[in-house]
Amino acid sequence: MSNSAMTPAPQSVYDLSVTLNNGNQLALSSLKGKKILVVNTASDCGYTNQYADLQKLYEQFHDKLVIVGFPANDFQEQEKGTDDEIGQFCKVNFGVSFPLAKKSVVISSSEQNPVFAWLTSKSRNGWNEQQPSWNFSKYLINERGVLTHYFDPSVSPMSSVVVAAVEK
Repeated sequence: MSNSAMTPAPQSVYDLSVTLNNGNQLALSSLKGKKILVVNTASDCGYTNQYADLQKLYEQFHDKLVIVGFPANDFQEQEKGTDDEIGQFCKVNFGVSFPLAKKSVVISSSEQNPVFAWLTSKSRNGWNEQQPSWNFSKYLINERGVLTHYFDPSVSPMSSVVVAAVEK
């Protein structure tokens, strides 16, 4: 699914910040001029090996793309670890060096992470209402803060459609 009109969002993603798994804040406004790929992740999922391809994508496009992983336990309790355990798991098993958020709720609820509330609300992002369908749902935001794509969990981060969207 993609935003072919590329219309500016009613609410700017750059007004939001992410609490990282080490407690630091990442203001999304600091990422202006780069694409942002937001992915809800889990350590015990059939798609967990996508961490390796996310890292590959991050390394290939580090000059124009930031990936932010959002560990979440929303789908069949596939992310039971603490923030420290998750960070260690990702680094040791997949060499992850892209930012990881503090463990979050990514599906619609009163506790939904504000970034995912923006990503999944047409009244905020301008067009998309697709909730994460499972772990490793991917949302691409362009250099101007416009949400341009949603990629289903089954779409590999190194697939031609994701790479083409990042290169565009």
